[in-house]
Amino acid sequence: MSDKRPTDLIQAIKDKGKNIEAEMSFFDHLEVLRWHLIRAAVGIVIFTVLAFVYYDFIFGEIILGPKNPQFWTYRMMCILGDKFNLGPDFCIKEIPFNIINTELAGQFTLQFNSSFLIGIIFGAPYLLYELWRFIKPGLTEKEQKSASGFTFYASMLFILGILFGYYIMSPLSVSFLADYTVSDVIQNQITIDSYLSTVATLTLGSGIIFELPIIIYILSKLNIMTPEFMRSSRRYATVIILVIAAVVTPTPDIISMLTVSFPLFLLYEVSIIVSAKVAAKRKKAELEFYSRS
Repeated sequence: MSDKRPTDLIQAIKDKGKNIEAEMSFFDHLEVLRWHLIRAAVGIVIFTVLAFVYYDFIFGEIILGPKNPQFWTYRMMCILGDKFNLGPDFCIKEIPFNIINTELAGQFTLQFNSSFLIGIIFGAPYLLYELWRFIKPGLTEKEQKSASGFTFYASMLFILGILFGYYIMSPLSVSFLADYTVSDVIQNQITIDSYLSTVATLTLGSGIIFELPIIIYILSKLNIMTPEFMRSSRRYATVIILVIAAVVTPTPDIISMLTVSFPLFLLYEVSIIVSAKVAAKRKKAELEFYSRS
């Protein structure tokens, strides 16, 4: 027993040293991540300040855009309605509600919050770039090559989602909710917070939804998601997409529903293809490993 004690003590010291080294390595990684997030936050703050400075244009042309009957989406709907004889209800010429402020600091809060949202939207690609810079050193050379387009594809999908949410989801939802009445006695006086939260949620939500192929790629890499599961769940996804399309479209015509649902169907199918490619590469790597052994 006495002969083993010095050896055990030395081994315990070595193990403790390894644990301390591992802990230091963990905290070093946290420090690196912190600086990446700080740089991303600085980028978001810069865009927020710019949005605050040029707020007159942002509020009048961008935030209030879906309330304006001359908004691009409404004008295109009128053109399509006339061309394909879709009826007068398809052409939206009025958004019947007033926007009001009910709080003393409401308009200042509106300017700050909406400027911050603009900063997040424009700063999101840089945030993704900083996250990629943090993750990249921990990947093998082969993994870095396979994921080299992460920032580009994630940013492009986010931008497409933002555009889809702002030009399709937001105006269709705003016009539908503005026209929805329980009684003629009730007049719609919408607070600016309610209006902003609706437009922001639909726009940012669409941006996040459009990241579905990237999310599926990561989950497939972790072997959490499989193409077989997604194919078997296609009918449930179809029902969910159609329900979303039915809720946000102002009229029950098939063209409006297809306008909203088609990109979502396309995203789901692209995600299945992405998952299938990841699964095929994994299977190929396993076959090569077993053939060598």
